[in-house]
Amino acid sequence: MESGYDRLRKETLLVEPELTSVVRCPACGAETAAQMPVDACQFFWACPSCGERIRPLEGDCCVFCSYGSVVCPSKQVTQQ
Repeated sequence: MESGYDRLRKETLLVEPELTSVVRCPACGAETAAQMPVDACQFFWACPSCGERIRPLEGDCCVFCSYGSVVCPSKQVTQQ
Protein backbone atom coordinates (compact mmCIF):
# COMPACT_ATOMS: atom_id res chain seq x y z
CA MET A 1 0.00 0.00 0.00
CA GLU A 2 1.33 3.45 -0.97
CA SER A 3 1.67 5.99 1.83
CA GLY A 4 0.54 9.62 1.54
CA TYR A 5 4.20 10.67 1.51
CA ASP A 6 5.00 8.34 -1.40
CA ARG A 7 2.01 9.62 -3.38
CA LEU A 8 2.95 13.26 -2.75
CA ARG A 9 6.59 12.60 -3.68
CA LYS A 10 5.55 10.91 -6.94
CA GLU A 11 3.14 13.76 -7.82
CA THR A 12 5.83 16.37 -7.13
CA LEU A 13 8.37 14.59 -9.31
CA LEU A 14 5.90 14.36 -12.19
CA VAL A 15 5.14 18.08 -12.34
CA GLU A 16 6.51 19.54 -15.57
CA PRO A 17 7.49 23.19 -15.69
CA GLU A 18 5.27 25.53 -17.68
CA LEU A 19 7.13 26.60 -20.82
CA THR A 20 5.01 29.54 -22.03
CA SER A 21 5.07 32.94 -20.37
CA VAL A 22 3.41 36.22 -21.30
CA VAL A 23 6.10 38.90 -21.34
CA ARG A 24 4.99 42.49 -20.69
CA CYS A 25 7.31 45.02 -22.30
CA PRO A 26 8.34 47.67 -19.75
CA ALA A 27 8.75 50.24 -22.55
CA CYS A 28 5.40 50.02 -24.37
CA GLY A 29 3.28 47.68 -22.22
CA ALA A 30 2.62 45.20 -25.03
CA GLU A 31 2.09 41.62 -23.90
CA THR A 32 3.47 38.73 -25.94
CA ALA A 33 3.29 34.99 -25.31
CA ALA A 34 6.77 33.48 -25.60
CA GLN A 35 8.29 30.01 -25.32
CA MET A 36 10.91 29.75 -22.58
CA PRO A 37 14.10 27.78 -23.18
CA VAL A 38 14.55 24.82 -20.82
CA ASP A 39 18.33 24.67 -21.01
CA ALA A 40 19.35 28.31 -20.47
CA CYS A 41 18.18 31.65 -19.13
CA GLN A 42 17.12 34.25 -21.68
CA PHE A 43 19.05 37.37 -20.79
CA PHE A 44 17.81 39.57 -23.67
CA TRP A 45 14.41 39.82 -25.30
CA ALA A 46 13.29 42.10 -28.16
CA CYS A 47 9.72 43.33 -27.94
CA PRO A 48 7.94 42.47 -31.21
CA SER A 49 5.70 45.52 -30.79
CA CYS A 50 8.18 48.38 -30.23
CA GLY A 51 11.56 46.70 -30.84
CA GLU A 52 12.91 47.58 -27.38
CA ARG A 53 15.64 45.19 -26.25
CA ILE A 54 15.02 44.42 -22.60
CA ARG A 55 17.20 42.83 -19.95
CA PRO A 56 16.27 41.29 -16.60
CA LEU A 57 15.96 43.47 -13.53
CA GLU A 58 18.89 43.36 -11.13
CA GLY A 59 18.80 40.13 -9.14
CA ASP A 60 16.70 38.21 -11.70
CA CYS A 61 18.25 35.55 -13.90
CA CYS A 62 16.22 36.22 -17.05
CA VAL A 63 13.58 38.41 -18.70
CA PHE A 64 10.85 35.89 -17.84
CA CYS A 65 11.57 36.22 -14.12
CA SER A 66 11.43 40.02 -14.42
CA TYR A 67 8.62 40.63 -16.92
CA GLY A 68 6.86 37.31 -17.51
CA SER A 69 3.61 35.92 -16.17
CA VAL A 70 5.50 32.70 -15.34
CA VAL A 71 9.08 32.48 -14.03
CA CYS A 72 11.66 30.50 -15.99
CA PRO A 73 11.68 26.67 -15.89
CA SER A 74 14.79 26.50 -13.67
CA LYS A 75 13.11 28.66 -11.00
CA GLN A 76 9.87 26.69 -11.31
CA VAL A 77 11.75 23.47 -10.57
CA THR A 78 13.61 24.92 -7.58
CA GLN A 79 10.40 26.38 -6.12
CA GLN A 80 8.65 22.98 -6.00
